Amino acid sequence: MTSTPQVVAHRGASHENAEHTLGAYVAALDAGAEGLECDVRLTADGHLVCVHDRDLRRTAHRRGVISTMDLAELQELDVAAWKNPWADLDDEAPIRDETLDQVLTLRKLLETAADYDRRIELAIETKHPTRFGGLVEKRLVETLTDFGWHQGDTPVRVMSFSFSALMRVDHLAPEIPLVLLMDRPTTWPLRRLMVGDDWLVGPGIDLLREDPALARRIQKRGHDVHVWTVNTEEDFKLCQELGVKAVITDRPAHILELRDGAAN
Repeated sequence: MTSTPQVVAHRGASHENAEHTLGAYVAALDAGAEGLECDVRLTADGHLVCVHDRDLRRTAHRRGVISTMDLAELQELDVAAWKNPWADLDDEAPIRDETLDQVLTLRKLLETAADYDRRIELAIETKHPTRFGGLVEKRLVETLTDFGWHQGDTPVRVMSFSFSALMRVDHLAPEIPLVLLMDRPTTWPLRRLMVGDDWLVGPGIDLLREDPALARRIQKRGHDVHVWTVNTEEDFKLCQELGVKAVITDRPAHILELRDGAAN
């Protein structure tokens, strides 16, 4: 059952680049990634931005909660320097393009994918809990509708650990593919009778390492499996053996080399 999984860049090529920056996504596309993954949060003035954490402590070394700040405030911050804090001391380092290091809006990421010279798929995770509740999914579907990506052959799939969030998207735009994310072994037994027939299921690689048969149980109920975060040869080979359809990775160039090298 060895598969040839789609390779999706987790927050961009985030092993070498600051996650969720345009620079990380451009690097992933240059490496040949077939899909881009991002997390989205809503700013105080209603913009969806590509950010994982609810606050700025890790990526901007300052206090501040995403949901309480306007987009203009966020885009004044450098959210890339933390990845390589000694770069300013390296005389041979390339000059940084600051536009690649700012907080990235989802709209800009979608425009980047839409303008690319090949089909790029997008796996968008809505983060919960949040003070905005279902407004996140509402804004997301509105944004996707602007691109015509709310129906038909959309390149977008929406992911969440929140079952309620996925149900909201299903109600607002029933043609958008949905992915139920899982980080606990109890999730599948509790949700397997509730997920839609055409939903995808996204277990973390830790779950498959501990219980490889989980993938078989999910597939037996007719659901494709997408796995996060797959960064090593051992984990990638496990996913191939289990017939996984997509792997989300911080290292798209490395995983593509493993996949395509094995295929040749």
